[in-house]
Amino acid sequence: MGNILSLIGRTDPLFTSDVERNETELSEIVSESKFLVLGGAGSIGQAVSKEIFKRNPKKLHVVDISENNLAELVRDIRSSFGYIEGDFKTLALDIGSAEYDAFNKYDGQYDYVLNLSALKHVRSEKDPFTLMRMIDVNVFNTEKTIQQSIDSGVKKYFCVSTDKAANPVNMMGASKRIMEMFLMRKSQEVAISTARFANVAFSDGSLLHSFNQRIQKHQPIVAPNDVKRYFVTPQESGELCLMSCIFGENRDIFFPKLSEALHLISFADIAMKYLKQRNLEPYLCQSEDEARELVKTLPAKGIWPCLFTTSDTTGEKDFEEFFTGDEILELSRFENLGVIKNEPNFNQELLDIFEQKIGQMKENGLWSKEQIVELFFTMIPDFGHKETGKYLDSKM
Repeated sequence: MGNILSLIGRTDPLFTSDVERNETELSEIVSESKFLVLGGAGSIGQAVSKEIFKRNPKKLHVVDISENNLAELVRDIRSSFGYIEGDFKTLALDIGSAEYDAFNKYDGQYDYVLNLSALKHVRSEKDPFTLMRMIDVNVFNTEKTIQQSIDSGVKKYFCVSTDKAANPVNMMGASKRIMEMFLMRKSQEVAISTARFANVAFSDGSLLHSFNQRIQKHQPIVAPNDVKRYFVTPQESGELCLMSCIFGENRDIFFPKLSEALHLISFADIAMKYLKQRNLEPYLCQSEDEARELVKTLPAKGIWPCLFTTSDTTGEKDFEEFFTGDEILELSRFENLGVIKNEPNFNQELLDIFEQKIGQMKENGLWSKEQIVELFFTMIPDFGHKETGKYLDSKM
């Protein structure tokens, strides 16, 4: 983790003091409890599964659509922590499927359900079909699995939101904002807590993770030089989720407090640090063609072609925020964890309209991106969506 910390410009982990201060209670609760982790083979899912596993739960079942990532999670856990007496199992299932429902009916006995599954890429909103899947995964699967948790008497349901849900400018952030509205409705029937956090450094599919791929595949490193983000390490993401799941009160949203320890850093800056850590000298190219050409010769001399450009694609947020001005904050309970306190505020009529309109679109068998965007504006009138007509997939 030291390596990742230095790349994101930090020396110390964020939540060590909060975890240590609460460790006795945390370990006690985990060791007496049964957990279901959904979407548990993604970067955050793996991190939280490891945080639970190392505290000896009675039961830990991890469900994910990715068979390969589940295999890696098991190898990782066995290599790092070994074994527990409790029931540890992984299942390669799609949460939206009949097979998952059958599994849930067959077992279903958990104290805590943690849902980490999400379509998280801004690039997933470029076409109406992937966008509909984003709504299914981020909103309706969440709604469904909460209902299943209520039916089987789960103590607490945790799911991940995103900093992009605070004043959203992209469809992904807006889908999570809509998910939070559905959560508020369900919070009247079961205790729910959630977390908004920064980018998870080197998480699966992220731009930083792609640096590893580019080096492996002998390709140029590309990054925006004008986009700055807050980053947490994978382990910090797991700690944040577990702390919120165990200690969050109903409707609490946990987030990393902005302190000197957590600061903005640009992707281009991280790319430079990343190359230096590998004893490579960055060479700044002016175009994609130049970068593709120079990568054939420069790496042999210890120099790596880079292309750092300004960002002009749809859905990029200018800055990150974890809460809005009208949210109520509790900042004294933890040292580096902030908590947003919520009342069960939701508009029943709007949620009904959303379910009904999405249902109609699916029934028709065809829908446009414009229809979905219009529906999102109905749900979030001050939605800051800007369509530039350019998407990340059209760039290197």
